[in-house]
Amino acid sequence: MFKHLQKWFVTHFLGHSQRRARLVSKDGRCNIEFGNVEAQSRLIFFVDIWTTVLDLKWRYKMTIFITAFLGSWFFFGLLWYAVAYIHKDLPEFHPSANHTPCVEHINGLTSAFLFSLETQVTIGYGFRCVTEQCGTAIFLLIFQSILGVIINSFMCGAILAKISRPKKRAKTIIFSKNAVISKRGGKLCLLIRVANLRKSLLIGSHIYGKLLKTTITPEGETIILDQININFVVDAGNENLFFISPLTIYHVIDHTSPFFHMAAETLPQQDFELVVFLDGTVESTSATCQVRTSYVPEEVLWGYRFAPMVSKTKEGKYRVDFHNFGKTVEVETPHCAMCLYNEKDAQARMKRGYDNPNFILSEVSETDDTKM
Repeated sequence: MFKHLQKWFVTHFLGHSQRRARLVSKDGRCNIEFGNVEAQSRLIFFVDIWTTVLDLKWRYKMTIFITAFLGSWFFFGLLWYAVAYIHKDLPEFHPSANHTPCVEHINGLTSAFLFSLETQVTIGYGFRCVTEQCGTAIFLLIFQSILGVIINSFMCGAILAKISRPKKRAKTIIFSKNAVISKRGGKLCLLIRVANLRKSLLIGSHIYGKLLKTTITPEGETIILDQININFVVDAGNENLFFISPLTIYHVIDHTSPFFHMAAETLPQQDFELVVFLDGTVESTSATCQVRTSYVPEEVLWGYRFAPMVSKTKEGKYRVDFHNFGKTVEVETPHCAMCLYNEKDAQARMKRGYDNPNFILSEVSETDDTKM
């Protein structure tokens, strides 16, 4: 009981002050910044303006959306006012009764702005209209109509693409808060639980992991965020997952695993970050989707397994209880992978016989003492 209280106290109080820096947050966002980027490199973002607009946050996107329309309306309103001013259609020029203006009923900057708005959004009230008096007005009308269609297509397409991005589908894929280490199939494994909250599947799902840690090469070079591949599998493999119910993926801790030399006592002192990726294709939109999360040593529980969460009702239906999604149960587990394999080797040696070269069998001749 005292150990559990001590562990709870360390996790909830001391853990906040000694929280490790992580590259990937639990919800998949990357915690990284780029410094000293040259000004010429920043201009590349404007070359790929479509991706730049899609990556903007909603508040900046809506600001650009409103600014683009208001700015174009006001800009062309100034041009329409200039046309009326040059052609002397404004009331201050006191045009004659038989004077034919370029645009009917433009009396100032406000009416020019309203005509610009009506032209670009094709409202067509019918009060203000272009006449055939001057070709400049006809050319300006054509130019604004074409530019208005381009602005509408770009901004509406950007908002639609933002709404339908696969990142929103990734929000309905959840990982367990903690990873656990326990025996599975006679092997020591690191297990993580993942679930799909929608009934629609992810087609061609593939899951894998990266272990990020700081390493020092034999040449003395320090590599920060060195990446080591971590293979995760389910019983049917790690590709083309049938992701209709929650899955428990596991990584076998064998001689090739970076967790092989870790133990239950030394795990909290390790400095690593385990990033887990799930790639798949959204069934409804055929867009590629990636979900990711990360685990630091404090979030890896040694000697635990996940509680079962799938059951079958009397009516023959399968029921998934998400109350047990992140619940863990303490089980008997070797305190290190090396101990488990040494134990297996010892048991295997007990079943085998060994020849002793120093042992010499001497034959003894038996005598018959019952001779008469």
